[in-house]
Amino acid sequence: MKKTIFLAAAVLFLAMVAITFAGNPKPVFTVGQEVYACNCGEQCDCFTMAKKPGKCVCGKEMVKAKVTAVEKGKVTLQGEGWEKPRTFLTDAKYACACGHQCDCDTISQKPGKCVCGKEMAPVKK
Repeated sequence: MKKTIFLAAAVLFLAMVAITFAGNPKPVFTVGQEVYACNCGEQCDCFTMAKKPGKCVCGKEMVKAKVTAVEKGKVTLQGEGWEKPRTFLTDAKYACACGHQCDCDTISQKPGKCVCGKEMAPVKK
């Protein structure tokens, strides 16, 4: 009986964790990783990034970029065609709302459409 209760509690806990993170993705970035990033220029403050190609929330095509540094709350990217690396915020205000089946991990500081084509949702803090 105790084993059944423990097993049920463990399954419930894991389900709650999965639901929490599925609705509020937080991509993990590593040096050398390739991502797609907003290509609007240094003045743009949307900081849109995704694991798949597509359009930025600004409406322009994103560019393939390589993560060159990772710090708390930001990453430095070197994009194709950029003269110098750019810093992007990783503590996003908006994220892809496609759920756990989606693997694009689109994040942004501004609302708009995910690279999957769906509206992004505010990130729950």
